[in-house]
Amino acid sequence: MKIAITGSIATDHLMRFRGKFSDSIVADKLDRISLSFLVDDLEIRRGGVAPNIAFGMGVLGLRPILVGAVGPDFSDYRSWLERHNVDTSSVFVSETLHTARFICTTDDEQNQLASFYPGAMSQAREIELGPINDRVKGLDLVLIGPNDPEAMLRHTDECKFRKLPFVADPSQQLASMSGEDIRDLIDGAYILITNEYEAALIEQKTGWSDDEISKRVQIRVTTLGSNGCQVSQRDGVTIKVSVPPEEVKADPTGVGDAFRAGFLSGFAWGITLERAAQVGSLLATYVIETVGTQEYDIAQEKFLQRFANTYGQDAATEVSTHLKCLR
Repeated sequence: MKIAITGSIATDHLMRFRGKFSDSIVADKLDRISLSFLVDDLEIRRGGVAPNIAFGMGVLGLRPILVGAVGPDFSDYRSWLERHNVDTSSVFVSETLHTARFICTTDDEQNQLASFYPGAMSQAREIELGPINDRVKGLDLVLIGPNDPEAMLRHTDECKFRKLPFVADPSQQLASMSGEDIRDLIDGAYILITNEYEAALIEQKTGWSDDEISKRVQIRVTTLGSNGCQVSQRDGVTIKVSVPPEEVKADPTGVGDAFRAGFLSGFAWGITLERAAQVGSLLATYVIETVGTQEYDIAQEKFLQRFANTYGQDAATEVSTHLKCLR
């Protein structure tokens, strides 16, 4: 299956604050907030929604097609992704702007404060999917992740025009987009992926009820944090999947991206939606155990053992046939 992953491409600057943000917040002064936190460390990591997802899929043996806009500083990042089985031939390189930057501080309770500089991402609106579709001789699925809003709308419109099945994954951009634009992004999607808060925000901004949204997509995936995820189909069938226990909690950044990588990999393998969600949930657990969004490594034997411990040996056996590429 040929899957294009569109979305932000960025460098992550990750910091750790040894304390709780809440201890520094004065409730009756929120209109004049001014905070500074002394952090213990700084990790500069590869990131961005699209490469995070593509990396995970590559680790699981697929070759996703990365689509997004970067600056001329992308060469080392490109080499890293290509070494991990990601097709970067359709990445647009800006001549004037740097690759986007994500700057995030996490406290001891896993709360986060973050800023995002879009940089070259603003030029993603110049990317056309048609030539990419032609180059790979037909796309089977396009994930439209958080990106320059005009790019997200353009990719969605083009998928509808070219009759390409697409995954609507607006996530971080929901807060800044209008209800009309959000309706355009999700209406007709083959799969809609959100977390619980984003699902509520879509209802609020679009004016559509939960039932109305579900009728406009084929498959709806809602992540529930530590409670796992829920997968609902238009025919009314709903599946709930739990999360494997973590061996350690290091950093939650990129957990949702890893879930998407695992879920889409399972979808591409042709396994059931339940199994696909289980693969996504375990891959997400790997990410929360590491600092950085693309720093985890998967060994086949351990992955399958953890899978069996949570979901049963029959489930692990079913998935194992698709993981022969792993060590």
